[in-house]
Amino acid sequence: MSAGWLSAITKAPLADQVRVVGLVDLNPETARLRAEQFGLTDAMIGTDLAAMLDQLKPDIVFDVVVPVARHDVVATALAHGCNVLSEKPMAASLEAGRDLIDKARAAGKVHAVIQNRRFIAGVRRLQQFIAAGGIGELTALHCDFFIGAHFGGFREDMDNVLLLDMAIHTLDAARFMSGKIPLAVYCQQSNPRGSWYRHGAVANAIFEFSDDVVFTYRGSWVAEGANTSWEGVWRIIGTKGTITWDGGDAFSARLVDDGPDLLRPSHEIPLPEPADIEQTHGHASVIAEFLSALDDGRAPETDGADNIKSLAMVFGAIESARTGQRVRIAV
Repeated sequence: MSAGWLSAITKAPLADQVRVVGLVDLNPETARLRAEQFGLTDAMIGTDLAAMLDQLKPDIVFDVVVPVARHDVVATALAHGCNVLSEKPMAASLEAGRDLIDKARAAGKVHAVIQNRRFIAGVRRLQQFIAAGGIGELTALHCDFFIGAHFGGFREDMDNVLLLDMAIHTLDAARFMSGKIPLAVYCQQSNPRGSWYRHGAVANAIFEFSDDVVFTYRGSWVAEGANTSWEGVWRIIGTKGTITWDGGDAFSARLVDDGPDLLRPSHEIPLPEPADIEQTHGHASVIAEFLSALDDGRAPETDGADNIKSLAMVFGAIESARTGQRVRIAV
């Protein structure tokens, strides 16, 4: 994942705002190869994060480690007076997430999460259209995610791999687009025949949001042959009509016409372009928003204190799948 981050950081306009002074990895050769790949000839290479922070005293740590290592990395960075932008998920447990929020507050620093899929054109367009009442009052969101992804590496040995590693994007997008508070969830999880993951490659969940809004998620990491987009396929329903989105460039927003028909006719309406195109560039936009928030002295959009609500959806779904019961979501 560091390649995705560095691709954004080393190109304009971020290249004028960020100077990479060090790369830390348990395997120094990995860090050296990254430095060579992105022309970071002056960056220090090391294996000890605390020692590197003591020597370099950077303003920011970009945390791109596996989830189980996140808490220690972020806590170390905060203790050294650094603001931190992390890969998702923000923590490997809700308790660890709460602890990082407390540590950031105590240090007077920011810990945010790179929910890059919030910062794409489709999600921003849908959020602003729903918020403006484009289909009336929101009543339901539905998303299907079916991709057979052969990553190799740590993901194939993770517990709850789909929910924890990928569904966090979709769940965060649903919370963002709806503007609602997640209240409860019922989830069923499985690891079907032929799965190359150790645990939890498939999940089906029903979330209860505030204002009687329902969000359903059907997902699989092992569904090959007819992949959806990485953003999933969406159907969003309101009191006046429905939006569909294929996760790419195909949108359809239809409002229902008045009339006595059994199945009332509808008409297509345009979906406005994003209000701010600079917020649609994925990693680059999240990082830019993070830097802007630091300059302005405000919380970034994906600040940990907010992002933990998306993490709570994930762990609520995991607990529901474990117990077979509906689980209330509480941060």
